[in-house]
Amino acid sequence: MGAFDALTPRLERNVPLAKYTAARLGGPAELFLLVREPDHAPFLEQVIQAAWDDDIPVRVLGKGSNVLISDQGVQGLVIVNQLASVQQERQGDTYKVVASAGMGLVKLTRYCQQHGIAGIEWAVGVPGTVGGAIVNNAGAHGSDMAASRPVVTVLEYGRGRVIYTPEQMQFAYRSTVLKHCQDRRFLVLDAALTLPAGEQAAIREKMTHFNAYRTRTQPPGASLGSIFKNPPGDYAGRLIEACGLKGAGIGGVQVSPVHANFMVNSAIGTASDYYALIQHVQNTVLSQQGVQLELEIELLGEW
Repeated sequence: MGAFDALTPRLERNVPLAKYTAARLGGPAELFLLVREPDHAPFLEQVIQAAWDDDIPVRVLGKGSNVLISDQGVQGLVIVNQLASVQQERQGDTYKVVASAGMGLVKLTRYCQQHGIAGIEWAVGVPGTVGGAIVNNAGAHGSDMAASRPVVTVLEYGRGRVIYTPEQMQFAYRSTVLKHCQDRRFLVLDAALTLPAGEQAAIREKMTHFNAYRTRTQPPGASLGSIFKNPPGDYAGRLIEACGLKGAGIGGVQVSPVHANFMVNSAIGTASDYYALIQHVQNTVLSQQGVQLELEIELLGEW
């Protein structure tokens, strides 16, 4: 019996993943682990190292806000990391804020506001975690994770804990070195952000403004957020709307009438519906506008 086999009695089997994704879609995980409490952290590292050693596929989810999981589900081990911790230290006019990968961005933003820490207000309405935001260089309202100069701690297969400087992370628009790493055997543990000091009232006002803007311009409901990256010099939503696709739907999934770069799942939608609509939008925009839209979300499972 391998090291991983010895740990499987502590894992769940065939767990539906729909409730762990923002789109409320996706089939079951063959093996599943939900990590919430701080004392679960050692087991998280133990089980993921054992899975890597035995060549078991591993996928880590945070809020499931940037991933579309197939109706057939996911082979191997799926870990939902909700370990949330944050510490801060003032250093002159700035703060060093160390947040765990499972920390929700909304929770982090509110924590920073309460402590007079600015620079992360843009994330107040982003339904993701620090780990996912780091890997994807998430952003909104003209800023992103790269702006906070993150120093990232990563657990890597064969190397143990590795520290990535901002330069080593190779931050770009919705991209990092980790996102494009061929060897997916890594786990973001935490990120140390450098953020400016600010006034609590001013920070709260900016957060309120961003929340109001998001409510006004983005649809409610089960959605993965922006589906496509904005092409250079243009906006994916504008291109989709120009093709007359606002409100178009397949099965139980619709291009949002509010924002064309969002797709919303009704109560009867499937991941196959979602993917079919993605392909329809891509093909139509390429045919009519001559632009190949690139996915901002990730596809997980068999398609």
